[in-house]
This record gives sequence, C-alpha cells and structure tokens, in this order.
Amino acid sequence: MAAIYQAVYRRASSLFCRLHSTYVRKMRYINELKEDDTLCRQAQTSGTFYLFHNLSPFLQKVGKKYLVPQLSAAEMKRILENFKETEQWIEKSVLIGCSDEHVPHFALDLGALEKSVIESELKGSFTDLRKALFLVDGKDSPLLASAQSLLRWHDSHQYCSKTGQPTQKNVAGSKRVCHASGITYYPQMSPVVITLVSDGSRCLLARQPSFPRGMYTALSGFCDMGENVEETVRREVAEEVGLEVESLRYSASQHWPFPSSCLMIACHALVRAQQAEISMNSLELEEAHWFGLEEIVEGLKREPRSSKQDDGSFLPWFPPKQAIAHQLICEWVKQQTS
Repeated sequence: MAAIYQAVYRRASSLFCRLHSTYVRKMRYINELKEDDTLCRQAQTSGTFYLFHNLSPFLQKVGKKYLVPQLSAAEMKRILENFKETEQWIEKSVLIGCSDEHVPHFALDLGALEKSVIESELKGSFTDLRKALFLVDGKDSPLLASAQSLLRWHDSHQYCSKTGQPTQKNVAGSKRVCHASGITYYPQMSPVVITLVSDGSRCLLARQPSFPRGMYTALSGFCDMGENVEETVRREVAEEVGLEVESLRYSASQHWPFPSSCLMIACHALVRAQQAEISMNSLELEEAHWFGLEEIVEGLKREPRSSKQDDGSFLPWFPPKQAIAHQLICEWVKQQTS
C-alpha cells in the first residue's frame, strides 16, 4: 500500500512541477500569442521592442559595453509620433520571445524612417549584425540573430510563390498566408554542417577568400536534398579537402543568420593519419592547413587586430566564442590535453 501511495505521490508531484514550470508556462504563452491575433495585439501594448533599421540592430554603448535596449510600447509610440506615423507601425513587428514574467519581446524594423534621427534621439547606433553579434553580451546574440532572420524572412516572402498575390502575416509574425490560394508559409531554416576534422593529433582549419585576413575556421557546407548529417559531413570533407572521414560524432547546434537563416550542426570528424594529405578544392577554399595543439592554443589567445605582423602577413586566429566553430576548437583542445 505504501509503495502504491509513493508512486501516486511521485506522479502527482511530477505533473504539478510540469504544470507550474516557468519554462513550460512561458512556451505555452508564446504559442498562444502565435495562434491568437487578438491576444498578441494586446501583448504589443505591454511588450518591449528591439529596433532594427534595414536589418541592422540598434545598440547603445555604455562605457566599454554594448547594450541592446528594449523600448516600451509607450516609447515606441513617442518615436512614431515624432515621425508623424501612427501606432499601426507596431503591427509590422514580429514576436521573438518573452521574459519569465511573461513580458513579450518584439522586433521592429524602422528602415523606412530616417536612421540618423532615431540614433540621435535614442543615443545609440544601428550596427551591422555581423559586428553586433561579437559586441553584445552572449545572451543577446541569439536573440538578435533570430530577430533579424525572422524580419528578413518576412521581407522576402511578401508574395505567394504560386499565385503571385500578396501574403499577409499574422500579428505575431509566425506565418504568412496567401488568401487567394489558401497556402500558409512558415519561416524555415537551412541545415548546415560545420565539422572540425582531426587526424588524432592535429586538427584541420581552412579559410575562404571572403574571410577577414588571418581567420581560419572549421569546414562547413549546406545539406543537400535527401542527405542526412553523416552523409553531408563525409561529402563536404571529401569535396573541400579530399579526405575520407572514418568516424564522426555530434557536438552541438546553433542558429546562424548568415547568409540567411541556418541551423549549424556541429560535428567532430576523424580521418586516418596515414591518409591525411590535404587535396584542397581551390573553388571552395583559399587555404587549408593542419594545426598542432600548440598552434591552436596560441591562435585562441590571439585577437584579429593583434594578428598582423611587421611584414604585412597575418598570424592565424579563430572565430570568437559566440561562434560554434570556437566551441568545436575548444572541445578538441580539451580532448588533446585530458
């Protein structure tokens, strides 16, 4: 009898915790906002807003730190009034999340308004996202990336691909609908593998011509239609550096907004040391090299501005900690030194 009571008690306690979990309640609230236009419209009057201008986020510099300000609905109304615009502008915003206290967060692009006037009034600047992601706090980077991706998606999906008729977004911005065809469009991400190749004692890093001078990173490439992750890793490594993957393991994933909205799937791949001669595809890469542990450790300490040498050449440096490539490299170092 006691065992039955304990089992019932554990089950009831588990259900109670799930129903009252902050995370569960927050996710269900966000889902309600996505599905209920009236509720989401009401939430816009009490939510906070992240501003963009032609997809560049607004930042404020305070001392040596860069902050991502959240504007209240009242502040948004005041800014729009200064431009003789109505509150209907706020309906162009997209839902990007909410706080644990259920304060909804929206992103709004003010690209049609004069940038310098907004910057002067709010004492900040609209900054290119590639730069902004490495200036702001780590917790803000994913939010800016997802906000820009969603804003970009709406900008490029204003017409139905079947009928050519305009599509309409719901209030939350979680979908667009073509009323002529009845088709509903949802934001999508493209899967990309990013792979750190190792032969056991060295890791392979490469660079493309478009990279900043001296920067090397892990190999990456889009998944082809019908491929799984394992097949993509093997194909990309074979295509780009002419090596055959012997084994691989998954590490982590990260949303990345470049060139559009991508899901970066990070893996470690092992090749045979006896068959590790690089045959680089010059159409894909500018350089590809094997790096030893000491070189990697030194490169992780190095910043872009300190990589240029007196003769004009550049010492290798690697992506900053906000990028998942940095995590892969650090995991490899930890494995080598454990």
